[in-house]
Amino acid sequence: MTAKKPSPTTEAAPVRAAAKRSAAKAAVAPASKTTKRSKFAPVAAVAAAKSAVGPTGKVVKPPKQRARLVRDSFTMPEVDFALIAALKTLALDHKREAKKSELLRAGLHALMAMDGKTLVNALDQLQPLKLGRPKKGH
Repeated sequence: MTAKKPSPTTEAAPVRAAAKRSAAKAAVAPASKTTKRSKFAPVAAVAAAKSAVGPTGKVVKPPKQRARLVRDSFTMPEVDFALIAALKTLALDHKREAKKSELLRAGLHALMAMDGKTLVNALDQLQPLKLGRPKKGH
């Protein structure tokens, strides 16, 4: 009984597919992990790209880039969740549906617009929380 040799085309197909996947990963991966990036670099890049002028003298629109999303969780007092519900209702009264994440992001932008003293005063008015996760059942 003789063993069948696998044909070169069927044997090489998984190797070629793996090579394509690794090449795609390399294209997506950053060039150097030692390169420091500012957390405000995307904002600066967008501002610079908006003012780009092409060779014909027309303003060139930058390609749309998706912002990298980060999933996180945190603990807040029930009073703050009630504030979120009240803000959602207020937005609905003005014919605008709002998600919790939208409200939190808008709040961050409002905090960023404050000067340092006003921000510190707002932070000092918050109720201090214990660190870590709350106990189950409470």
